[in-house]
Amino acid sequence: MAADDWWTQAVDQFGLDASLEPSPTLSPASTSSVDTNEVSQPARRRRGRRLGVEWLIIAVCAMGSALLLRTFVIQQFAVSGASMLGTLHSGDRVIVNKLSYQAHDPRHGDIVVLEDTNEALEVHDLIKRVVALPGETIEYRDCQLFIDGDQITEPYLDPVLVGRDHCGASQTLVEVRTGHVFVMGDNRAASLDSRTPAIGQVPYDHLIGRAFVVVWPTSDWRWL
Repeated sequence: MAADDWWTQAVDQFGLDASLEPSPTLSPASTSSVDTNEVSQPARRRRGRRLGVEWLIIAVCAMGSALLLRTFVIQQFAVSGASMLGTLHSGDRVIVNKLSYQAHDPRHGDIVVLEDTNEALEVHDLIKRVVALPGETIEYRDCQLFIDGDQITEPYLDPVLVGRDHCGASQTLVEVRTGHVFVMGDNRAASLDSRTPAIGQVPYDHLIGRAFVVVWPTSDWRWL
């Protein structure tokens, strides 16, 4: 039914004032439409740029944190050679705590990574065990370690590797200097360490840190 016919019938039936005209209605086709693509595409581009910047910031922070951690806190080192056999094998990877000796002095039995201060070897980062501390006297003979005259039990040594004819170089009685440690490898016959004049006693400031865990290979994982 046309709009004019509808109004005429309403006037006749209800006695309406014919001078009043109904308000025109909008058909769905006459409503204005908004192109959602025109709005959403720039918004999506802005969101994409923000996400890109956020991920870039996260990546930079992560790399910076890793670098700071490696430089000042902990670092991974790969063991090379046979000098620590019985405890560590060539190819083992250990984590070294670089802050250990900021908190306390070295201790007997610590496994430490140290700089070869005299550049006596091709490999300049060495891994050894602390066997004597400042002010102590040390002597090593016939596979036996003596600290201040007392024979020391070393349960970490492999008796197959360290025994008769496999003792390595002896060490005559000597006192450890202030601010230094005396280090030896657990495989005494195959270790260049403080018994070797080229390495000698190691000053504290050349201790990179204390190795505290083997992380690779997984079959060798253990605390040190």
